[in-house]
Amino acid sequence: MPLIYFLPPLATVLIWSGNMTINQLSVGAIAPSSIAFLRWLLALAVMTPFVLPAVLRHRDEIRRQWPKLALLGLLGMGLWQGLAYVAAETTTATNMGILAAMVPLLTVLLSALILREPPSLGGVLGGVLAFVGVTVLLGRGNPFSLLQLQVALGDALMVVAATCYALYGVMLKRWSMNLPPWVMLYAQVCFAVLFLLPPYLMGPMTPIDSQNIGLILYAGIPASVITTFLWMRAVRQIGANQSSIFINLMPLFSAVIAMIFLGERVAGFHFAGGLLILAGVIMAQMLTRPLTRGVTSDKPSNAQ
Repeated sequence: MPLIYFLPPLATVLIWSGNMTINQLSVGAIAPSSIAFLRWLLALAVMTPFVLPAVLRHRDEIRRQWPKLALLGLLGMGLWQGLAYVAAETTTATNMGILAAMVPLLTVLLSALILREPPSLGGVLGGVLAFVGVTVLLGRGNPFSLLQLQVALGDALMVVAATCYALYGVMLKRWSMNLPPWVMLYAQVCFAVLFLLPPYLMGPMTPIDSQNIGLILYAGIPASVITTFLWMRAVRQIGANQSSIFINLMPLFSAVIAMIFLGERVAGFHFAGGLLILAGVIMAQMLTRPLTRGVTSDKPSNAQ
């Protein structure tokens, strides 16, 4: 397989990791409800000239599938991204990158519950290992502090956000729609903009200025439109399973970018929790033998 095929997923994860720093830089510069809405409004404006003609050709199918598209837009764009901006106010970009790397593992677990895919040995053992890593990370090195509910709100919100995005991937796989990828994405973005509009109008509505316009541009174009194109290309060239493995690099990329641009320092519990989560995710992806014998699902293995 040509090495150039690995550039799209690598670039995608790098841009996503940079967006964790953008989330942090947005604190104080723009309200979470404002950047969450404006980034997808910008993405919609950029895609419209190129995608709208195809959307109009498939309007009948979109009309039939709109409830599913609406839920996907809510999970994958509204809640995943919206909660991340709120989380950035009370956690670090390093923590956000580590917790976001749980998405592939959560996808495996939710697939077993929703898609009835047989749980694998790696999924179970990796889930336990990653759970221990999460408790180390959330407890700042002391998992027992969680018994006193001493968890940063931002970390808890990132766990919820990662679960929403994992559920997005599972439902995207479960619902087969006769729509081209860009048309499906465009419809989801439209619904995401509608869902994010009320929080934006309820405020605080931060005006666009020199301090936040760069943040909106990065979140709206590279982190939304370009990464979508690159990820679809990656899945087409090397497959969804191999592409999702690159998400494991998010903790490393996020930590390095945060150290350079935010001056964040990586503590011992970051290494301990991050390595446990990373090991759990890799185990879930590599050890795919089902725990139970019998008829296996005829659906392809899931990935983000």
